[in-house]
Amino acid sequence: MSALKLHPDRFFPADSGTRAIARALFARVENLPILSPHGHTDPKWFATDAPFEDATSLFLWPDHYVTRMLYSQGITLEQLGLQNPAADRRAAWKLFASNYHLFRGTPSRLWLDHVFATVFGFDRKLSADTADDYYDRINTALKLSGFRPRALFERFSIEKIATTEGALDTLADHDAIERDWPGHVVTTYRPDDVIDAGKDVFAANVETFGATTWAGYLKTHQDRRAFFRAHGATATDHGHPSAATANLSPADASALFDRLMRGKRNANDAELFRAQMLTEMAKMSCDDGMTMQIHPGSFRNHNPSLFAKYGPNIGADIPMTTDYVHALKPMLDVVGNRPDLTVILFTLDETNYARELAPMAGYYPCLKLGPAWWFHDSPEGMLRFRRQVTETAGFYNTVGFNDDTRAFLSIPARHDLARRIDAAYLAELVTTHRLEEDEAHELIVDLAYNLPKAAYKL
Repeated sequence: MSALKLHPDRFFPADSGTRAIARALFARVENLPILSPHGHTDPKWFATDAPFEDATSLFLWPDHYVTRMLYSQGITLEQLGLQNPAADRRAAWKLFASNYHLFRGTPSRLWLDHVFATVFGFDRKLSADTADDYYDRINTALKLSGFRPRALFERFSIEKIATTEGALDTLADHDAIERDWPGHVVTTYRPDDVIDAGKDVFAANVETFGATTWAGYLKTHQDRRAFFRAHGATATDHGHPSAATANLSPADASALFDRLMRGKRNANDAELFRAQMLTEMAKMSCDDGMTMQIHPGSFRNHNPSLFAKYGPNIGADIPMTTDYVHALKPMLDVVGNRPDLTVILFTLDETNYARELAPMAGYYPCLKLGPAWWFHDSPEGMLRFRRQVTETAGFYNTVGFNDDTRAFLSIPARHDLARRIDAAYLAELVTTHRLEEDEAHELIVDLAYNLPKAAYKL
């Protein structure tokens, strides 16, 4: 059976001299606390501190990186037992293990192997032959107090983690966390559920939101933002199809809102409303100090039959081309020159890094670049990001790394990877005499810890 070993020089340069510098840089940050300022872990895990159920529900079912790869190879979601309480979880796990070779060369493989080796102590690779052993040992470990969510949080040296909740969420889980485990978990305000007028439930959601007029709608957002801030929120998040922004007059914005609430929208109204609301959210951030994150460019739920059966977040989201220069100009005309505002831009369109995003972040005081995200959250993706944006935007117009994950146990693996890639990149700059080594030692700490702490006001 094949051994599972994490090489100490993984992701470092092949050249011995550059590798030695990368090792020294990584040593500076290897054991720094983890800041996870943007992600989608379930706050209920931390509120109840209940044991995780089993290997399948922990590693397989919630991870769309894993399910999409298996689906691409003809393995149905029914075979994986997705959303089936009566599913044979061991059988689903063995199917996953038998196809683990499909993940060779992918970040999923890197993260999973890291978790298997460092959290559970496995020294043989997952395969059909080891599937039962993995399943039994993981399930046995999950019954122990040291493998409960809060204990793992401490074991992973996580200083702070942010979850993401919709505008209609009561934040009851955050109330419970604050009562008996304060200071560890904060929320993030993601108001897509009451902003995306392209969804059939928009009007009903806005009514639940408690708004019947444009002025009342904006006031309710302000109130909800204050409610989220009282639960620790320092940031908002906006997952729109595009980066479009608008700057309508109050009268035009009110008329647009009224049309949408009456169900009399035209084909462009939903996009225009989302665009206007990005500008409104930016103005509110100027008032209340919340960092704003924009995550555009995903064609959500691309597979309609699977969406109808399983709902969102099952891996059928595909990157699209995204315009930022024209799309963001209306918002930037209003707030772009505000140095007291932080707007973090993410992209799924790598062709934008050098052409649009780096020049914009390298100019506008309010703009910062989020890390390589989602499909580019990988060794090559991270290196491409640094190579394309650094010369124009520098390092200090970026915000370090955030893991943006639902897979709690993968958080240390993802941060380990990001820190190693940054060490490798900085070592390259040192050996090509573009950066002094003492500067690289300062930079690696900034990238791993100081920049995300500052950008998200943690």
